[in-house]
Amino acid sequence: MASRNVKNDVRFGTDGWRGIIARDFTFDNVARAAQAVVDYLQDPTRIENDIYRDWGSPYRPAENGIVVGYDTRFLSEDFALHFARVVQGEGVPVVLSDRFVPTPALSYAVVASAAACGIMFTSSHNPPLYNGLKVKAEYGGSAPGSVTSEIEARLPQRPPALEPSDVRRADLRTPYLERIRELIDQDRLTSSPIHVVIDSMYGSAQGCVAEILDRLAVSNTPIRARRDVLFGGRKPEPLEENLVPLRAVLRSMKSTKERRIGVVTDGDGDRISAMDEKGGFIDAHRTYALLLRYLVEERNQRGAIVVSFNLSDLVRRIAAAYDLEIIEIPIGFKHAAEHIVKRDILIAGEESGSLAIRGHIPERDGVLLSLLLAEILATSSQPISRMVEELHERFGPQVYHRRDIEVEERLEIVEKLTTSPPDRFAGRAVRAVETLDGLKLRFQDGWLLFRASGTEPILRIYCEMTTEKDVKKVLDEAVRRARGDLTS
Repeated sequence: MASRNVKNDVRFGTDGWRGIIARDFTFDNVARAAQAVVDYLQDPTRIENDIYRDWGSPYRPAENGIVVGYDTRFLSEDFALHFARVVQGEGVPVVLSDRFVPTPALSYAVVASAAACGIMFTSSHNPPLYNGLKVKAEYGGSAPGSVTSEIEARLPQRPPALEPSDVRRADLRTPYLERIRELIDQDRLTSSPIHVVIDSMYGSAQGCVAEILDRLAVSNTPIRARRDVLFGGRKPEPLEENLVPLRAVLRSMKSTKERRIGVVTDGDGDRISAMDEKGGFIDAHRTYALLLRYLVEERNQRGAIVVSFNLSDLVRRIAAAYDLEIIEIPIGFKHAAEHIVKRDILIAGEESGSLAIRGHIPERDGVLLSLLLAEILATSSQPISRMVEELHERFGPQVYHRRDIEVEERLEIVEKLTTSPPDRFAGRAVRAVETLDGLKLRFQDGWLLFRASGTEPILRIYCEMTTEKDVKKVLDEAVRRARGDLTS
């Protein structure tokens, strides 16, 4: 392949590098990224400046090789193969998945094979026109920004010359599913009749949850469980507005005697949300709360919890009631991974549906969490909707919504608000201003957060209050202010 100049547009954000296919995310740029990863792993100063030394995580040299996985997106397998060929051409061992896999399967393979790192080709929940890659460190979780910055700094101006070659393929899915089976309580999961509707959103976790439930003879119905590079015309993000098919299926099953739950995984299977038997949405905040209550009260576990800056106060109140240490982190699961590796963390999670529990890799895992939600339902005599109601009865009402505004000037908007935060907002006094990641305004009865996306030209506005009416009022004013149309 002839070398030629290419645009230097490989930039790592909150979780990896993402770009529009054929504009930013090209085969030339993938080859450049592969060369940069190899150069980083082979750099002798990496041993001297081992950033994981204080993490208690093992440093692994380039000779341990790279594991490469990919999701169901357009050209993901081709990009993955191209990356692997560059790595192999540089003399570094590489293994490529023999099929599409969820991201946590790739992360588990890094740990199981003691690889130097893993590369997952996915753009997660982004629209279909995007693709991307995530870097997984030796410990099987998202690489910290210090690592991706080192990789980015080594990007060559030109893609390396490449000759076609055979690359060794391996089954990453089967060992991963065997590990998941070890982490669930199969007796609890089969203790009462339930039915699980599994919405894979056409992503790479399709078939994983169903395979385990089938082995246990747990009734289930998979939907959107085939490859569709357009994801049915929607972003494969487990938000309520994207789950119309799941709600329809759950509501059509009213006559069944089994208690029901719908579980959802995103495009690469590392995020989760759920729906109750009525088609009511169970967002990441309530999913986290259900899991935390279950781990403490039913599995008798304790430990510190990790919460992202944009996660519900409901989780904080539950943790406080259990007298658990709460660790707050910026948004991005790479921040959670560091705490999981260093400490005994019971559960870690984010607003996006990224959740991890003790005893597994330091990685979010939608497949495992889907099965744990099913286990929670099977263990209880109540429907899942009643369990959510009880959380609010015990720990207080919380209503949460998020709005995303497509705007290139997202960074400038957040900077302006941070420089001069308001004293009052939507008729409420601002009691505190927090700037861990974006700008959070705290009121007596809730909070509002402005944050610029690290992977898309989007301003995210998060709000949690005690009533739907108040959430809408605060968000409406936030959108007006962000667009420069505030009139009050």
